[in-house]
Amino acid sequence: MRLAMLARNAGLYSHQRLVEAAVARGHTLDVINTLHVHMNITSNRPVLRYGGKTLPLYDAVIPRIGASITHYGLAVLRQFEMQGVFPLNESVAIGRARDKLRALQLLARAGIGLPVTAFAHGPRKAEDVIKEVGGTPVVIKLVEGTQGMGVILAETEASAKSIVEAFSAANINILVQEYIAEAEGRDVRALVVGGRVVAAMERVGKTGEFRSNLHRGGITAEANITEEEQAAAVQAASVLGLNVAGVDMLRSNRGPMVVEVNASPGLKGIERATNVDVAGEIIAFIEAAAAHGATETKGQKG
Repeated sequence: MRLAMLARNAGLYSHQRLVEAAVARGHTLDVINTLHVHMNITSNRPVLRYGGKTLPLYDAVIPRIGASITHYGLAVLRQFEMQGVFPLNESVAIGRARDKLRALQLLARAGIGLPVTAFAHGPRKAEDVIKEVGGTPVVIKLVEGTQGMGVILAETEASAKSIVEAFSAANINILVQEYIAEAEGRDVRALVVGGRVVAAMERVGKTGEFRSNLHRGGITAEANITEEEQAAAVQAASVLGLNVAGVDMLRSNRGPMVVEVNASPGLKGIERATNVDVAGEIIAFIEAAAAHGATETKGQKG
C-alpha cells in the first residue's frame, strides 16, 4: 500500500516508528508537512498539491495533526477524504476529540464515567461553578489545552475564584472539574486501536506535580488494567468515532473516570513502558481496514 502521514516533524519518535512499521510490512509511507499542502477545491476533482506537484492518490492517510494547526490540518484531511482515501482517524472524529467540552458532553451522554465537570462564562458565575463540582480543590482546564498545558489545580476557594475570574475576563473558555484525590497524581493511558486496547501504561506525576503527563516530567510503567477500564477506554474511543486513541483515565472510588481522549497519541512512552509494537498494531489495522474497504467497493460494483 501507499500511505501518507500528515505531520510537521518527521523526526519525532512516533512518526519514525510508524514509518518503520509500514516499511517492515512492505508499504511506503510518505511524511507530508501539513502546512505545506495546498488544496484545489474544485467540483468532482479534489486535488492536493505539495512541493509544486500534485500528490498521488494514496490508499490511506495517517493524520498526526498538532493542536496548534487543528483547523488547517482538518481541512487538509477532509480533502484526502474527498478523494476516497481511508483516514486512520476521520476529520470529524478528531474535531470532536479536540473540543474538550463537546467530547465530555458526548461521553457523558453515553454514560461513561467522568469527573464532575462544570462550564460557564463570566466572573459572576465563579462561585456557582466551583460549588457545582463539589468545592475545592478543583482542576481548571483550558478547553483547548494539550500535554498538561493549561491545567491548573486550585486548592482554595479564593484561588479557584481568582483563576476562573481571570480567564473569564480574558474571554477564555475553561472547564472546572472535581479533583480526584484518591488518584494521587496518577492516571492510566489505554491505547485503543480498532476497538481494542493494545497497550496500557500508568503515568505518575513527579513530586509536587499533580499532572502525570510525560511532557510535565511524569514517569511511566506498564499497567494491568481491569475489564471495566478496558471497556471504558474502548467505548470512549467509539463514542468519539476514533479508530486510534489514547484514553486517559483516573482510578477513582467510583470506578474509572475518563479525563481526556487523545486523537494523536504519542507512541514513545507507551511502547517503552510496555514493549508493545503499537506502531505495528496501527499499520496492521490500516491493512485490514483498507482491505475491507476494497471488498465493499467490489461488492457495490457487482
